[in-house]
Amino acid sequence: MTITQYQEAHLAGVLALCEAEDWPSLPADASRAHAVLTAPGVISVVALDGEHVMGFAYLQSDGHIQAHLSQIAVHREYRRKGIGRALLEYAVPLTGAQRVDLVTDSAEDFYASFQHRTFAGFRIYL
Repeated sequence: MTITQYQEAHLAGVLALCEAEDWPSLPADASRAHAVLTAPGVISVVALDGEHVMGFAYLQSDGHIQAHLSQIAVHREYRRKGIGRALLEYAVPLTGAQRVDLVTDSAEDFYASFQHRTFAGFRIYL
């Protein structure tokens, strides 16, 4: 397994992971997805098995204090092998932030395995 920063060559694999999770936002427009994954303040990383994208994570950061884990996914066949943790351990230092916030409705045990504090939160849709 190799963890590395996202490049456009990884886009199809990232979009396939999103489709498998039934996350429509990135796959709806590949050009927009690439722009999102390479936007200023965004850190995007992938886990590779050769050329195959096994997982990805993207975080948004102010570069100093605060980062937000926007998305993380690992292919079903590769789960519970430390790939999600490896993605975050590689990506978080690249953000320059002191802390990372996230919103989730799944994988609570995974996130709880990191040093953390739990807060109530909201996701607002306009």
